[in-house]
Amino acid sequence: MAARQRINRHDHRYYVEANPVVSDAEYDGLVRELKELEGRFPELQRTDSPTLRVGGQPLDGFRTVEHLRPMLSLENGYSEAEVREFDRRLARLLETDEIEYVVELKVDGVALSLVYESGRLLRAVSRGDGWRGDDVTANIRTIRTIPLAIPYAGRLEVRGEVYLTRADFARINRERLESEEPVFANPRNATAGSLKLLDSREVARRRLLFFAWAGFPEPELASHWETLEFLGRNFFPVNPNIKLVRGVGALLDACAFWAERRRQLSYETDGLVFKVNRLTVQAAVGSTSKSPRWALAYKFPAEQATTRILDILSQVGRLGTITPVAVLEPVRLAGTTVSRASLHNQDEIRRLGVRIGDRVFIEKAGEIIPQVVKVITELRTGTEREFEFPKFCPACRGPLSRAEQEVAVRCTNPGCPAQVKERILHYAGREAMDIEGLGVELVDRLVDLGLVKDAAGLYRLTPG
Repeated sequence: MAARQRINRHDHRYYVEANPVVSDAEYDGLVRELKELEGRFPELQRTDSPTLRVGGQPLDGFRTVEHLRPMLSLENGYSEAEVREFDRRLARLLETDEIEYVVELKVDGVALSLVYESGRLLRAVSRGDGWRGDDVTANIRTIRTIPLAIPYAGRLEVRGEVYLTRADFARINRERLESEEPVFANPRNATAGSLKLLDSREVARRRLLFFAWAGFPEPELASHWETLEFLGRNFFPVNPNIKLVRGVGALLDACAFWAERRRQLSYETDGLVFKVNRLTVQAAVGSTSKSPRWALAYKFPAEQATTRILDILSQVGRLGTITPVAVLEPVRLAGTTVSRASLHNQDEIRRLGVRIGDRVFIEKAGEIIPQVVKVITELRTGTEREFEFPKFCPACRGPLSRAEQEVAVRCTNPGCPAQVKERILHYAGREAMDIEGLGVELVDRLVDLGLVKDAAGLYRLTPG
């Protein structure tokens, strides 16, 4: 249908190339004409119809789909030394000092796999655990930078990042505040939350965007750079800031270049990705069970913030390990509001000299939970208090033990309710049994009421 093809082409010109050739009124007229035609003849509506961009009826849930090939995570690097070691390791394997790399911005979003058959979008799957993810096709059709139809007629998998601009992230949070809904901590969380919405019409209002960073045409091309060019020719948005370079010096130059300039971008980025360019070399180098050896995600230096320690709590893990956690005056750090930070163990508290009431530096350096890195002793007032590590388990009052040559202190009571809860949560997690709806609050209630004493007890529950 000519109208459908024209609208898809105009979408690409407007949202990807930023070079429209028709007015908004003309574009709206084309869409209205197609919508009316499909209304009269529903059998003419195809899965690549631009009228699906606005979303359809709410879904009951998402089905789980296995990836065509694993979506491995990338090895992280945080310093010049780690970038040099990455290049040195490859140079030894490949017996060359001038490796060709592609440098890409690491957009702070959500990874996605798109599968096309005969030129049409067949399905879209979130990364999930790397082996399987959620089928979010209905939501992805609302993203106008993702083509619903492409010229390539063979089977094609495209991978990339779904993201939000800073401006749209701010808009969404303003709207949530007005509706008295909790705001999102950062654009990545907002993006992930948007993809999990069951109403694709609401997803359409979020204005998500997409950058493609990998493709698997059949047969494959000779290099990653050629693959990115191929994706661009087939109407996929490819980040314009990619660069083809040689040698580790060029990688370090890119790190320095983007360390400050990244703040001028319209979206968040937390680092760079370095990939060996030649696909035959990628195949020769191979992968570990977790990550490819031919790629490195360089993370920009961690942002720091200062705050005050209001208290120190002792948390009990599933293996009984007692971990001191600092309760902080809330502070913004790396795009999120932080109110807790790990102190790891009692030896670390002694090393830092941390006291309750201290002003401290905290940072995120690849940690999910921020950590305290320095005490500002010059600002002490004399009211600060030393933390006393518990002599008994804070959850069950059972005995604690510390093995020789270990820093960890553990509760030795296997029936400790805190350990039981953590073990059940671990068992129910996505990387284990993936039990939907079994979260912290429900596990707390089940254990506190004595209804469950271990993971096996979940299967003995009955309605009542």
